[in-house]
Amino acid sequence: MYSVSIDNSVIKVENSGDSILVNEEIVSWDFKKTGERFYHIIHGGKSFNLELVDINPAEKTIKLKLNNKPATVKLQDKFDLLLEKLGMNTNQGNLAKDIKAPMPGLIFDIKVSVGDEVKKGDPVLILEAMKMENIIKSPGDGIVKAVKIKKGDSVEKNQVLIQF
Repeated sequence: MYSVSIDNSVIKVENSGDSILVNEEIVSWDFKKTGERFYHIIHGGKSFNLELVDINPAEKTIKLKLNNKPATVKLQDKFDLLLEKLGMNTNQGNLAKDIKAPMPGLIFDIKVSVGDEVKKGDPVLILEAMKMENIIKSPGDGIVKAVKIKKGDSVEKNQVLIQF
């Protein structure tokens, strides 16, 4: 099952063998590719022209034009829906959140200080755990608001280390 958001409407889409269910109703349509990014759709006796303007796999969005009207489609698969249901939505933007210790360990090194601007993937600290050095990276873009630990501190799992 998929959840499709088109502008402010949310639609549940499911592939059921030979047919497609949209909000639990079978949809029949004639769908034909007419060009590199162009399609022709006939549904309910009406004709539609569809143009794919942009596809962003990382954000799971598609920008398209349906009869020259722009729309943005956001897709969520069953795993995205499960994560959202569990309160673990991974598509909350590219802004950094608080960094918590993924495991108990010892702070080996801190690579940032208050006021530093970091980008997603930048190393922010090194946590030594089980005799291994683990590089903890920024989960998103942001400015460091607080560093809650210092070099040599012992930390517990889920302890807040850095705040953005």
